[in-house]
Amino acid sequence: MLRMGKLTDYGIVLMSYLATESELKHSAHSLSDAVQMPLPTVRKVLKFLTHGGLLKSERGAHGGYTLHRSPKQISVADIITAIEGPIALTECNSSESHCEQESHCSIQVNSARINNAVYLALDEVKLSHMLLPQSGLETISPINFYPSATQMKTATDQDGDINE
Repeated sequence: MLRMGKLTDYGIVLMSYLATESELKHSAHSLSDAVQMPLPTVRKVLKFLTHGGLLKSERGAHGGYTLHRSPKQISVADIITAIEGPIALTECNSSESHCEQESHCSIQVNSARINNAVYLALDEVKLSHMLLPQSGLETISPINFYPSATQMKTATDQDGDINE
């Protein structure tokens, strides 16, 4: 089973809340109260999101956390990467692979294809999509899970694999 970690789930919740209240600066305490999460957890997630370049943090009496970019420019893939690191479904897709089978694995290229497909799908889901109400979703155009023309122009085809 593929599953995000709890911190990543919490990160998406926090980022969604920050996107709905983007005109304000939020303290860790106010965010903890607003999303009903323990303060230490909120602080930990905010640290990951800030280091990942998704949030701006200002210290002081008038400081707080705000989104670093528009919700239309932040993808679910960005949030996952900020908290869990690069998206890698298998060991061989990780930048720090320690797989004993890697030198003679016959499915490594196809595994990379799957990894790229999952990444591109997650990259298509923007934070702004997470703010849409559940009712009326049928009137909203579906999320395109295939590479856009722009992404395809920047991708190169090597050994049957799309690499960006």
